[in-house]
Amino acid sequence: MGLIQTGASILTSLLIGALTRFAQTTRVYLLLAFSIFAIYWFQPAVPLRSFDFWLPSITLALVVLTWFIISGRDTWHSSQNLIALIMIIGLTAIIDLSRYFLPEPFFTTAAPPRFILYFFFIIILTIFISLINWLFRHFFWILSAVITLLILILIILKTPALSLQTSIFIRTLTNRSVENASFTDLRWLGFSYIAFRLIHVLRDKSRSPQFALYGSERDKQAGRLPELALSEFATYVVFFPSLAAGPIDRAERFAQDLRKDFFLTQDETLLVGQRLAIGLFKKFVIADTLASIALNNLLATQVRATGWMWIIVYAYAFQIYFDFSGYTDIAIGMAHLVGIKLPENFAAPYLKPNLTQFWNSWHMTLTQWFRSYFFNPFNRWMRGFKNIPLWTMIFVGQVSTMLLIGLWHGITLNFVVWGLWHGLGLFIQNRWSDFIRARYPNLGQNTRVHSALQIGGILLTFHFVALGWVFFALSEPSLSWQVFRKLFGM
Repeated sequence: MGLIQTGASILTSLLIGALTRFAQTTRVYLLLAFSIFAIYWFQPAVPLRSFDFWLPSITLALVVLTWFIISGRDTWHSSQNLIALIMIIGLTAIIDLSRYFLPEPFFTTAAPPRFILYFFFIIILTIFISLINWLFRHFFWILSAVITLLILILIILKTPALSLQTSIFIRTLTNRSVENASFTDLRWLGFSYIAFRLIHVLRDKSRSPQFALYGSERDKQAGRLPELALSEFATYVVFFPSLAAGPIDRAERFAQDLRKDFFLTQDETLLVGQRLAIGLFKKFVIADTLASIALNNLLATQVRATGWMWIIVYAYAFQIYFDFSGYTDIAIGMAHLVGIKLPENFAAPYLKPNLTQFWNSWHMTLTQWFRSYFFNPFNRWMRGFKNIPLWTMIFVGQVSTMLLIGLWHGITLNFVVWGLWHGLGLFIQNRWSDFIRARYPNLGQNTRVHSALQIGGILLTFHFVALGWVFFALSEPSLSWQVFRKLFGM
């Protein structure tokens, strides 16, 4: 989000919080309404005709589809759910109809499509959701099919070659020139986070008692997804403060906050103001300033001196931290204004003495998501093979998890290398820590030795992470190798 969009979101949060401090139901509907408008307003421009309208509309369609699957039978008949469904359809229709009564597009970057197309979209969507809902009542594998669909969309969006082919297909289908097709044509606002929220609730649904035949006893006990109204669930998925870049909250925790009345004391209001001010300063002053000298493809080829190359690598390391943590501060501050306490996402990661602690304090909600839905289930599955050594399970679990986190950012060779870099780093650090503890159990008891080990660990961990950002920041492994050669005077 830009500064104007961020400022408008903060003012919106202030307004909603002031109007609905003791009106929980009104607050839910207002948050849903503004979040719906936000996914269209925040959606970046795309060269595909009307796709700045269709991509947010498909987001809402996936939200409704998922809710029908996770909700109880016939729960949509309740007045609260009917109102939410009418709001989603009605507000989206108003955004589409704005092409007829606004001189210039406001909610979208380009003019929305003709209303007749939106009308057919709703008809087709209604038939599709009804069919999926009926199939789900008879075949539980439909739930896995929807999870697979979400993952396939992520794969297409994250793979440049697949994105390009999809753009060419859409352009051909709509009789547009394919010469200007690009893998950047499908910039879908926040879909990485939206997909993970949807997968989270679908996965938890699959571990609920009615799926007893499909999971382990531990999984059955873990499935405690509460019954969520459509208004609550849709607000959770497209909540405008955390729409573009997280954090990834859990549905049950989010719903608890939504269902409570709230009132900010004077001290809490001051703390929220400080959090917002710090976030704005981090993101729009520090991060934007560092961006001008941070590592990128162009600077990687232009900078020759070793000293300057270290400077731009350090600049990127701090730029990505201040940009991301600054946005998180803003999102948490805005959410607090409307009574939602989003989870923390950063806890001084560059001051951690080892890589495990770094990943427990960097993008924490993403790490926790992968730990809950991949690392822990994968390790439990591997423990079923009695002959696999412990070190092998640790190696495979850590490397595969970090590889998936790398691929979540983008399915390119550089992100693969970045994921392997951290996976191998975590494994080596784990084995080294166990070796030192076994060989020198009293090593850290001396205060001076402990302090020296802490400082040394912080410096080593920071530089390992900073060098890893070289793969993250650049598009090709050959460029990354050039940067490493310059960094070490090779």
